[in-house]
Parts: sequence; C-alpha cells; structure tokens
Amino acid sequence: MSEQVKKQSLSPKFFFLSLGVLVSLIVSVVSAISLFFETLKKVMPDVLNAAYYYGYDSYSYDKMRVMLATLIIAFPLYLILSYFWKKVVKKGVEGWNIVIFKWMIYLILFLAIVVFAVDLITLVNNFVSGELTARFLWKVLATALIAGLAWVYYYSILRDFKKEKNKKILFTSLFALAVILFLGSIFFGFKVMGSPATQRALRLDSRRVNDLQSVQWQVINYWQQKSVMPQKLEDLKDPLSYSTLPVDPEFEKGKTYEYNFKEGLTFELCADFSAPMPKGWVEDGGGKVMPMFADKMATSVAYPGSSNESWDHEAGKTCFERTIDPEIYKPYEK
Repeated sequence: MSEQVKKQSLSPKFFFLSLGVLVSLIVSVVSAISLFFETLKKVMPDVLNAAYYYGYDSYSYDKMRVMLATLIIAFPLYLILSYFWKKVVKKGVEGWNIVIFKWMIYLILFLAIVVFAVDLITLVNNFVSGELTARFLWKVLATALIAGLAWVYYYSILRDFKKEKNKKILFTSLFALAVILFLGSIFFGFKVMGSPATQRALRLDSRRVNDLQSVQWQVINYWQQKSVMPQKLEDLKDPLSYSTLPVDPEFEKGKTYEYNFKEGLTFELCADFSAPMPKGWVEDGGGKVMPMFADKMATSVAYPGSSNESWDHEAGKTCFERTIDPEIYKPYEK
C-alpha cells in the first residue's frame, strides 16, 4: 500500500527537474532568437532606422553581449537538466508526476506556437512598414527553425513516451540540430561583435580618442588664457586649477600620448591605437536618420565630412593635426 501511495505522490525531484527544463528552455529560445535579430541589425542595418557612425559605441553591443552570455549559460544547463529529466521519464512516471509531465509538455508546445505567432506578426508588421526583404526572410526562418525544433522534439516525446519504439534516430537528429544552432549562434555573434580581445581593443581606442579630445581642449584653453601656444605637453599641467593630463590606458606597455607644436596656431596630437576605428550604419532603434555630432562615446558622427570624422584612425600610431581658429577661439581679455 505504501509503495502504491509513493507511486501516486508527486516527486519533488521530478517537479524541479521539469521546472528547470522549462525555464532553461524558454530562456535559451528567447536569447537565441534575440541574439540572431540583434546580429542581423549589425550585418544588415536598415538605413531607415539607423545613423552612420564613426567610432566605437559600447552601448550598441550591450543587448548582444547579454543575449550571448545568457545563451552560453542557459543552453548547456538545459541540456544537463534534460538528460536527468529524460532518465526519470524512461523509468516511468505515474500519478501526479504524469500530470506534471503532460502540463510541462503542453505548455512548451503552446509557448512555441505563441512565440512563433507573435514574432511572425511583429516581423510582418515591420516588413509591410518597409523593412529589408532579405532581413525579414532571415528572421522568419530563424524563428520558425528555433520554435519549430522545440515543438517537434516535445511533441515526439508526448506522443511516444509510453511506447517501446526506438526514437533514437529522431531525437539524436533533433539534438544534433539544436547543438549546431547553438554553436552557430555563438560563432555568428562573436564574428559580428568581435572576440573579447577585439572588444577590449575598441574600448581602449575609444578611451584614447576621448583623452586626445581632452588634451585638445586644454591646448585651446591654454591659448585663450595666455595668448601663446604650449611648446610641450607638460606646459598644460596646472596644479592650481587641478588640470591633469590623461595618460594612455596601456602606459605600462610604453604607450604614451604625444603633443607636437608645429607653427603659428597649428599643433599635432598622436596616439598608438590598437585597432582601426569602426565605421558604418548602426541601428539604434529610433525612427529617422538624424544627423548627430557625436554619440555617447563622443567619437562618431552621422555623415562623412563632419568635424568629428577627423578622429578617424587605423591601427598603430596616428597623428591628428589641428589649427586653432583665432576668430572662434579668441584670447580672453585681461
């Protein structure tokens, strides 16, 4: 009798395994679709919803980084939980465990259809609003493939969980396809976003451009204050006004900023950059193409020819020549 009651009771182990599988699957699917969509924005930006940038904006990659990190953790966790969950199912589930089993499966099937339907509605709405045809088709294909894979897999488990038929070929094929999609998404994401080393190099260069801009304004302020140009970088130091000179973020490797006085009101600023300055159309999620002087990192402009384009650089040592316009930056009256 006690054995019969035990079989009819709800197993905490099976309940939490089922919950873990459900949550990790949802997170994996959502992050995979979101990562693919964000990656397409970088690869196939729509100029109707973008601005042309010179420079690196760390914020534009935030969502990609979050989705990539989430997928890297969530999907392997899902595979591990699914392995132990299927071991329990193969031994047989009875009583309340069958209820949990069927509810979980039907919920996954329902959510897969909802995800596909909602995404399809959104995609069609964007398409009829003028979104790029190729990008629309890629999004539909990715959504159908990811949601459809989950639906077919769990529908097969629901239909045959009590039968003795060997479904190893089907399940192995679906598993292999899921792993390929996972690895492909990770590879595609890193290829577009760049490796961690590339991201670090771009952020270091963004810091260098900001530092050179700071030095540039200190030179202009020096000219306005004293009506003469500084002869060397150290001339800009002023302890009384708390004016400090920025240093290269990799100064420990021997990298330094350079200031060279040329003649008249012309000077030169130099830095050793880690990578070429990125440039191109970037989707920000806004509506129109808006001419912008600079983005949050103060290193980009909307169109070639704008004043901030002069910070464009390649990898290695790059110098920027500047000439102060005395009509714009007049010396202060004393």
